[in-house]
Amino acid sequence: MDPCRGATAVPVNITVLRGNNLRGSKNEQCLSFVRAEFNGSVLGDSQKLCVPIDECVNYNFTCSFKCSEEGHTLDDLAHKPLILTVLEFLPKEKKQKEEKTFVLGQAAVDLLPLLHSQSKFSSTVLLHPAPGAHTEAASQDEGVKPTLEVTVSVPEPLHSDSQLSESNLLSVTVETAYSVPEVWTHSPGQPFNYVAALQVPLTAEKEQILLFSNGVLKTADDKELAPRPRKWPLGELQAPDAQFIPGLFIEGEITDLEHGDLSSTEDQEFHVEARCNKKRVSWDTVRRCFLDTGGVASLIRRIAECRLVPVEIMRSPQTGASKTAAGKAGKEKPQGEDEIQIPFHGVAYVDLAPLLYPGARCIRGAYKIHPFYDSDLFMKAKKNMSVLRESFKVLAAQGHPRPPSSVGSCKAAPSKVFEPHKAGRETKEVLKKTGNQGKPEQSESVTDTEPQVNTEGQMFADSRSHIVIEVALEKPLVPKRLPEELAKRVMELIPPKPPLPRRPAGAERAVQEYQTQIASVVAQVLEQYQQMFGAAFVPGAKPLDPATQGQRKSQLFGELNCSGKYFALKEQIKYSVVRIVREKMLRTEAFTDQEQLQAFLSQLYVFLVDEMHIALNKTLSAEAQELQPQPLLDCGQFRHLAREAQLNEDYQLAAQYYQEQLAREQNMPSHWFDYGVFYMVTADYLKAEECFHKAVSVDQTHVPSLLMSGILSEMNGCYENAETYFEGATCVEPSSVVAWTLLGLFYVAQENFIRAEMAFTEATKQLRAALLCRTVRKRDTEEDTLVPPGGEEGGEIGVAVETEAETEEPRSQSSQVIKTEENYKINASSESVFLQHPPTRPNITIYMETVKFLLQNYALTMAHRALAQELLCPEGGPSGSYHMALAHVNLLQGKYNSSEASLQEALTDSFQLGELTEAEDALSEANTLNNGNPEVWGYLSLVCLQTGRKLEAEQSYKYALKFKLADEALLQEIRELQDHAGFGNPCFP
Repeated sequence: MDPCRGATAVPVNITVLRGNNLRGSKNEQCLSFVRAEFNGSVLGDSQKLCVPIDECVNYNFTCSFKCSEEGHTLDDLAHKPLILTVLEFLPKEKKQKEEKTFVLGQAAVDLLPLLHSQSKFSSTVLLHPAPGAHTEAASQDEGVKPTLEVTVSVPEPLHSDSQLSESNLLSVTVETAYSVPEVWTHSPGQPFNYVAALQVPLTAEKEQILLFSNGVLKTADDKELAPRPRKWPLGELQAPDAQFIPGLFIEGEITDLEHGDLSSTEDQEFHVEARCNKKRVSWDTVRRCFLDTGGVASLIRRIAECRLVPVEIMRSPQTGASKTAAGKAGKEKPQGEDEIQIPFHGVAYVDLAPLLYPGARCIRGAYKIHPFYDSDLFMKAKKNMSVLRESFKVLAAQGHPRPPSSVGSCKAAPSKVFEPHKAGRETKEVLKKTGNQGKPEQSESVTDTEPQVNTEGQMFADSRSHIVIEVALEKPLVPKRLPEELAKRVMELIPPKPPLPRRPAGAERAVQEYQTQIASVVAQVLEQYQQMFGAAFVPGAKPLDPATQGQRKSQLFGELNCSGKYFALKEQIKYSVVRIVREKMLRTEAFTDQEQLQAFLSQLYVFLVDEMHIALNKTLSAEAQELQPQPLLDCGQFRHLAREAQLNEDYQLAAQYYQEQLAREQNMPSHWFDYGVFYMVTADYLKAEECFHKAVSVDQTHVPSLLMSGILSEMNGCYENAETYFEGATCVEPSSVVAWTLLGLFYVAQENFIRAEMAFTEATKQLRAALLCRTVRKRDTEEDTLVPPGGEEGGEIGVAVETEAETEEPRSQSSQVIKTEENYKINASSESVFLQHPPTRPNITIYMETVKFLLQNYALTMAHRALAQELLCPEGGPSGSYHMALAHVNLLQGKYNSSEASLQEALTDSFQLGELTEAEDALSEANTLNNGNPEVWGYLSLVCLQTGRKLEAEQSYKYALKFKLADEALLQEIRELQDHAGFGNPCFP
């Protein structure tokens, strides 16, 4: 049980040991004491001690407070520091009745280690000087920093290990609101308070309203620093620098476009302009919230039910705030009558769904501020009560007519009772249904009629105001499986193939190595001999006489000695001889007896000579060497023949070729993958899955086989295994667009839409990165091939370009349009713009990239699913590529009528968009289905005319007339283009 629950209260003991480098207000020794405060309560004062200049003073002051559910809570420990104030006693002046004190400085001690189950920790904190103190000037001039040494302890840890693992720490940082309304100005006579508020669950029963009320209006002249320190959620301290949290900073510019509302290039450019040239309100304050087990489960449930959390913003006078608000809050009126009017009431909707991504711990983005309306709040956030209105009522009931000047917290209305022992089970059920947003019940507090226009709130929309907010967690709400865990799980599902038999070791391996070295030496000596005397073995030649042999032998030895090759060959053999001595003869120590040494050398010599003869007999032979027949076909050719037989629907012959390929190289995962794709064609999914598993057993990191194994596991209903395969593929190759997209499609089928969104977002990010790298490489290649005008290599470049154009395939020629010099200049300038401002939306979508992989491997069910997502994708839609892919799927499924209709749609879309490559692809497919369609030949003639292919344009036109093309508009367009191009019509001279 949590020690801070119920009637049990845990004492937190604080000991201020000593102060270092302290100085009095007059730069002399003084009488000082330390005051400890926490959560607005004074814990005690130390004894008064004399402080020598820049020396240590031992306070040894101990105080404590009780940590309980009713008093100082765990959440207070999370976001409120212990404030230590060092005060100086000033000497009495004449006619002064009481002694006066002067604040030398303040220090803030972070109590967060107590929430990490530490029972004791020590800290040396910086004592920040108060304005006007001599310590401030001394620390700036000499670099001497006054510090306090503090020890904090509890009798026992505040959490057990299980409670610590199930709890979490939520940090909400409200940074800056940019481009605020122009009517917001500095008014010395009437200062304003800028407030931001949101509501979060702390436990299963308690909601907390977080009020950020210390916003500061700044102009464009007040430049924004980066990085900036984060502030404690406190009011104004006597030492202003004590409000900053040590070690926590705001990085500044937003680099991740995934989170927030500023996703377009136009919005990003406006954000940069607003940071430099427009007014802003800065908070830079972080509020940490401690969530117990029930609080974590409640947060997950809230995000799953409604992903948007409203953050309300307002401006109110600091003094005499809103009498209307206070008066109306004080009167007891039924809810729905005379609602409290909040000045400049705006709201930003923060999407917390990315926190349910596996392993996600932080989101940070810029969110647009909208005018506040109850109807919008209910529609988007499923809430029927304004957080600011509720906080006004709570503060008014507590006797505060206005929001506090510091960041505060208000208890919200109790939420639905959430039993802690059911938290784990409910959390799992919620995570399974994260995509199903439940429809909230209607409430009486929502007005039936739309209220009057929020004129002041509309200024936020007119000014394009937006606020930067960060929400971070200490631990992810949904743990992400580690790559090691996924790899282990894949190995359990598909055990790796046993390794190959070990090569001979020990003595046998040493002898084999010696024979290998002998063969190498013989080859080198024979090469030297042939260089000196010609071929060593001439069929039919007479043997040399002994005198000639001796003469050649002497010359050969002389050449080997003079060139140094003899000693090199000896060194080459030496290491193999040493291994024979150690591993074959088992001699590792030096000989002490000379006779034993001679006997061993004789034995070794005989053995080496025998093994040398064996090696020579294997290497050299006067007889004709039997040539080993080389295989007529290699694996690549077998693969080509198998696919050709597959296209001819001769599946038996194709299977034989694939089996022959595997017989040559069984340990190649690509061969097993090809065999599995063959069985996908024949719809033998059981054997296909077996082949893909074989490929994974050979290579556990073969991504295509992992993906196909996941697809087949999903088809068989093994969803857990399918998820493992898909996740494993993303871990093996994190940059794979296809792997992330297939994982997202799997989650869509499981109705887990938040995780699907995560996978699709990652796939889009990887696709953009790939397109950008491709563009950079293209630009670098073009820069390498360009030569300044008048250069000496101009002729060579012209030859190279001409040669490349002549050697291109006809198919590749059809995809290129003849461009003038002016067009090339325009394209070059557009590419430079692309590199400076890369587009946020790629031309090709992740779904079409995935469809290519699925069609190549005949995963038609998943291809249909990807094409359905293509229609829903904002960047996609029914384009020519989409209809081409749909036609391909229908063709593979034998739906020829549907395929022909899809091809006609693809052809129309491609011509409308000027995509000649896609148009010709569609025409080729349509011609395969029906080569007697006159319209297909007519459109093919148009494509050939536009790409400058004379012979093909004329032949296509002949076939169109042969099959009696009746479309007069198409005929007229063809003839006009023929007249313009000057070719394509056989009647032309």
